[in-house]
Amino acid sequence: MTYYQEQSPVATGLRGRCPRCGEGHLFDGFLTVKPRCSACGLDLAFADSGDGPAVFVILFAGFIICAMALVVEVRYEPPFWVHAVIFGPLVLAVCLGLLRPMKGLMVALQYRHGAREGRLDSE
Repeated sequence: MTYYQEQSPVATGLRGRCPRCGEGHLFDGFLTVKPRCSACGLDLAFADSGDGPAVFVILFAGFIICAMALVVEVRYEPPFWVHAVIFGPLVLAVCLGLLRPMKGLMVALQYRHGAREGRLDSE
């Protein structure tokens, strides 16, 4: 049996690496989690982050971008189309840029804490 040094879930998750070995890639495509790690063979079937990463990204991006839009509105009072041109692409870039690292972090934290799908106890 091979023993692996414990990896930081933050470091491996944000880089999109295997939570056990830190070497293999976690994703197959943009957000699809691979069935298993190519380096250590960890079965990644446990990885189900659900909507968690999207919620965190929306809350973070919404707070930052709304604050920026409010500052721009109060200081410069630009027309609406300027807001759309500036903040529309910014919303897409921030949300898409943060979604994959946040999903990797959620999967790594699930592995670290042994989180699994809820089951009912049979009596």
